[in-house]
Amino acid sequence: MTPLRFVSPRKLDHKWIVKLAKAHRAAAVTETQAEAIKIARGIARRNKEELVIQGLHGQIRQKDSYGNDPPEILG
Repeated sequence: MTPLRFVSPRKLDHKWIVKLAKAHRAAAVTETQAEAIKIARGIARRNKEELVIQGLHGQIRQKDSYGNDPPEILG
């Protein structure tokens, strides 16, 4: 299974964090969501992970996969 890299809001101080799923510490903390997405994309591409971008209230806004996508199966 491809690891999940999250961009999510931090309620404590209204900043944005970049974090690997189940990690205790954030890889990055930024002022804006755009900055966090830029950092997370680079990390996800380099590590071949799936990127999950959450909105302000925690809902999933977007998913991008940079990992081992299965081959397309023709029906």
